[in-house]
Amino acid sequence: MDRVRFNVEAVGRALGAVEAAQSSDYDLNPELVPLLDPERRLLPAAVLVPLVERGSRVNVILTRRAHGLRRHGGQVAFPGGRVDPGDASLAHAALREAHEEIGLDPEAVELVGALDTHETVTRYSVTPFVGRVVGRFEPVRDPAEVAEVFEVPLAFLLDPANLQVHRRRWQGGWRQYYVIPYGPHYIWGATARMLKSLADRLA
Repeated sequence: MDRVRFNVEAVGRALGAVEAAQSSDYDLNPELVPLLDPERRLLPAAVLVPLVERGSRVNVILTRRAHGLRRHGGQVAFPGGRVDPGDASLAHAALREAHEEIGLDPEAVELVGALDTHETVTRYSVTPFVGRVVGRFEPVRDPAEVAEVFEVPLAFLLDPANLQVHRRRWQGGWRQYYVIPYGPHYIWGATARMLKSLADRLA
């Protein structure tokens, strides 16, 4: 068994061996949790964490959202989005969105597991699904939603030395959040927190 395949399969084994737990945008700001409406309704959403083999290396496919989008314009994200009424499951929603956003055929994705459900400040409950991209893949982005498709080595994203905590002013106070800078790309917020969940599960 070659090293690349072992790495992808190891991810699947790790996801199946550790019980999932919920994460949220409030993990670094616990003082905000008591202020939340305990009866708040979270909308279901799903994203795909696509792993693609490049020679002896495994990369993660990420997107930079189009600047004109109403929410999170210009931010780095996984392909994915809100669950539609016609989606058969959360996983189906993640695969559908990846197909619409970056042209990734659902038949070319082998799902290997799910990460922790993540609550966002925009009141979404996001389930990330990790999938191995089978065969050759060249992205075809939807310019209305995606400004750029790029890849980051999985090993870089899993290295604790590359995970940072930044802060900014938000609603009159300071808000802290996770960041993984990579070249010109600023991976932060929910996306960085989900990657931390993946790193924690593999640790």
